[in-house]
Amino acid sequence: MPLTPSRESALSVRRTTADDPLARPLLDELAHEYTTRYGSAHDLSRYPAEEFAPPHGAFLLLLEQGRPVAGGAYRRYDDRTAELKRIWTHSAHRRRGLARRVLTVLEREAATRGYSRIYLTTGPRQPEARGLYLASGYRPLFDVSADPESIGPLPFEKFLENSKP
Repeated sequence: MPLTPSRESALSVRRTTADDPLARPLLDELAHEYTTRYGSAHDLSRYPAEEFAPPHGAFLLLLEQGRPVAGGAYRRYDDRTAELKRIWTHSAHRRRGLARRVLTVLEREAATRGYSRIYLTTGPRQPEARGLYLASGYRPLFDVSADPESIGPLPFEKFLENSKP
């Protein structure tokens, strides 16, 4: 019996730009999610697309059979720190570890570009994102026992392999 490729083997990474039409469905869904949870998607227009482009940034999509299923980006926060933004998994593809895979690729690329630290914030109404970052080795820069709504954006950091805090 011939072997059938798994869904995981059909995944590929596309390094692109935030204004790539292929990214539009994911960003539209992210905007809808932000609007539903927070009443606004203003954060998506806060930074120009160029901030997520080489040499100081990156924007990538995780594709399954040529279709975007997850994505993420980073931008320069300071000389040694990349700031993660736009980490997203399409609603039809959640609970498959795709966001963790996006994180891994972004971390690797940031380290290759000379960054030694990752910084990010997530919203207080995104418990799944908070859980992802905690499970992926990110250190919360807030009191995890406090009500997230009392904090506002939840900051995290992670020092990349072979770097020291």
